[in-house]
Order: sequence, then structure tokens, then C-alpha cells
Amino acid sequence: QVQLVESGGGLVLPGMSLRLSCAASGSIFSIGNMGWYRQAPGKQRDLVARITNGGRTDYADSVKGRFTISRDNAKNTVYLQMNSLKPEDTAVYYCNADVTRYISGDLSADSYWGQGTQVTVSS
Repeated sequence: QVQLVESGGGLVLPGMSLRLSCAASGSIFSIGNMGWYRQAPGKQRDLVARITNGGRTDYADSVKGRFTISRDNAKNTVYLQMNSLKPEDTAVYYCNADVTRYISGDLSADSYWGQGTQVTVSS
């Protein structure tokens, strides 16, 4: 199996920064796209940022210029640096990864999710 473990959430004041991390572990052959999504109470889960295994990035308009996604392929880890945080960034942040596993001679690709980490921006 594959596990995604997130860390780095918390409570911060508006204008401050946080860095989220998500490490993938388990029977991994390769990892394709990795990304961060967020879900506020009563709302749907939306894409925040994603990165290909080649380093190409994509951001939601609401976070462009403030958030930076990066990854360390050797550690199977993706990061989200969040600067100039606003109250509207408050949500549970979820890590997502497209993982290929090698199972009994075959390759199997699936999308995996972390358990979520709470980010609260409030004065």
C-alpha cells in the first residue's frame, strides 16, 4: 500500500507564513503528478497547486504569487510554501499523488490522498 503523511499545518495570523510537507511511502515504483487541494467548511475540495515529476507547476488564481509548490523526488515528498496568508486560506489542506506500484509483475497506477492538515488564518 501507499501512505501520504502531511505535516506543517497550524494557526497563524494574517500575513504570516506556513510550510506544508507531504511524504509518500510504501511500495512505490514511481510518482507522477503531486498536488495540494483544500476544503473549507461547507465547500468543495479545490486544487491549490500541482507539480509534475519534471517540475512544471500550476496554481489556483487565488494563490498565485503567494504560494509555491516544490518536490524532492528522491524523498517522494512535496512541499507547499504559503506566504502572505489570508483568512480565506483557512481550510483543511490535502496532499494528492499519482502513484504507480509494481505488483506481482504488473504496474498499477492510482491516485492517493493524505489525511489532511488544518490551516487556520485568524487574528
